[in-house]
Amino acid sequence: MSLPDITARIEAACDRAGRSPAEVTLIAVSKVQPPDRVEAVLQAGHRVFGENRVQEAQGKWPDWMARYKGIELHLLGPLQSNKVRPALELFHAIHSVDRPKIARRIADIAQEIGQCPQLFLQVNTGAEAQKAGILPAEADAFIREVRAMDLPVAGLMCIPPVDETPSLHFALLAKIAERNGLAGLSMGMSADFEAAIALGATHVRVGSAIFGERVTA
Repeated sequence: MSLPDITARIEAACDRAGRSPAEVTLIAVSKVQPPDRVEAVLQAGHRVFGENRVQEAQGKWPDWMARYKGIELHLLGPLQSNKVRPALELFHAIHSVDRPKIARRIADIAQEIGQCPQLFLQVNTGAEAQKAGILPAEADAFIREVRAMDLPVAGLMCIPPVDETPSLHFALLAKIAERNGLAGLSMGMSADFEAAIALGATHVRVGSAIFGERVTA
């Protein structure tokens, strides 16, 4: 696979769903990818990337942002309280706001520095004990709570259980978003982004299908 292949598949999925490709943002998930692979995608003209760790992103993206204009960086992994300040300064969107405590910390720092990325609230649609995110039954109250902090809530995010049909989880997330008047749906990865697009995804997170398998030590 490659960036043009994924772009073509997104366009085809949008066509089948009666949607415009302009409605779907492709986040190229660059976590732990070798710099030469990331640079190749940058040189191909792509500008929206996703990272899982604040510290890893701090080590590589400021240089690329200085050399390539228009980069938009999204934090996809869990956010720790002690990383909120650098996250707000570096990222354009955070997809993993998963509990009131971290939302309050974001609100405090955003007030202090006068800026805040777009926020996606993570919903644990499969109610998995080992996974972050607010439970579906508590999502409406959590959305109200975060909005009351005057934070820019763009939408919702989910990561379906690996052993369940992802479409069921995408449909659930879309339903929660719709009843709360949220337009953003961050859902779908390399294996299931076409199903996510069919159910309204506005942001799909694709890594290995663009860059190849991640390199591990």
